[in-house]
Amino acid sequence: MTGPAPAVAAIRSAVAAALADVGPGELVLVACSGGPDSLALAAGAAFVGRTAGWRVGAVVVDHGLQDGSAEIAASAAATCVELGLDPVEVVRVDVGGTGGPEAAARAARYTALEASDATAILLGHTLDDQAETVLLGLARGSGARALAGMPAVRGRFRRPLLGLRRADTEAACAAQGLTPWQDPTNDGAHADARLRSRVRSEVLPTLERVLGPGVAQSLARTAAQLREDADVLDALADQLVTELTHDLTHDAAGLDVDVLANAPDAVRRRALRMALVAAGSPAGALTRAHVLAVDALVTDWHGQGPVALPGRVAARRAYGRLALGPADTSA
Repeated sequence: MTGPAPAVAAIRSAVAAALADVGPGELVLVACSGGPDSLALAAGAAFVGRTAGWRVGAVVVDHGLQDGSAEIAASAAATCVELGLDPVEVVRVDVGGTGGPEAAARAARYTALEASDATAILLGHTLDDQAETVLLGLARGSGARALAGMPAVRGRFRRPLLGLRRADTEAACAAQGLTPWQDPTNDGAHADARLRSRVRSEVLPTLERVLGPGVAQSLARTAAQLREDADVLDALADQLVTELTHDLTHDAAGLDVDVLANAPDAVRRRALRMALVAAGSPAGALTRAHVLAVDALVTDWHGQGPVALPGRVAARRAYGRLALGPADTSA
């Protein structure tokens, strides 16, 4: 008796490994769009769940951004039901405009998924998605945290397929007789192709052709190494913020400039960013230029005035303290 196709076996093994801590009777949800990645993941989770005793369901998020999106979502849900997933729910979301259409759709999707009471929520991102994320970060001049890509685990969200290729999910669907939906915006020649789609269809193949095979795997390894480094630096920055916060009193409002100045640059700037976000400046709008301007109040002080920041927040230096708070809008 032959076993499953290699791609099917690889996905099932990845799901089992990613959910080794989930006990019988616990609910696992698959975020399923009907594409090859999430459909292969749904099939793998359904199979492993029967052995592990999980309750395996699915959430299909309809962003309403394309013609026929309701029908596409309904079809994906029907396939999940056929695979044995229960419960299966279609959630229609309203996509705002903050941060651009892709970021807004992602935010709406995660909000819908977080509303569940599942122990684990599975996302179908693959190694190819990770490589694309790193390339986009490099093109935008992003820091280590962005270049670290997507984590395998973040809270209840898990990405079992980060070690597998998109070709594996497509092969798994074919082997199991599943017909995934092919998003036309993933075609780089499509008139409305997104930047990520262009990276997928043009940039990565060009790099593979010029530099040789294995570029995607190398980018994913880079992301993993940078994540380790970023985690350490973020932990040190968090300790610094905690130290500075404990020092706050009514008589000495603000962060101690001397303590900040004695910290290594990478730690101090991360700590400043954390403090600025905590003060109300939106993380998505806070750029490196903003952080460096605030950093100059610490390391290059020559009497300059307040630094205006997104979210109507301002940073001011006075009497050896760095105060972060609402900007003065009376002027």
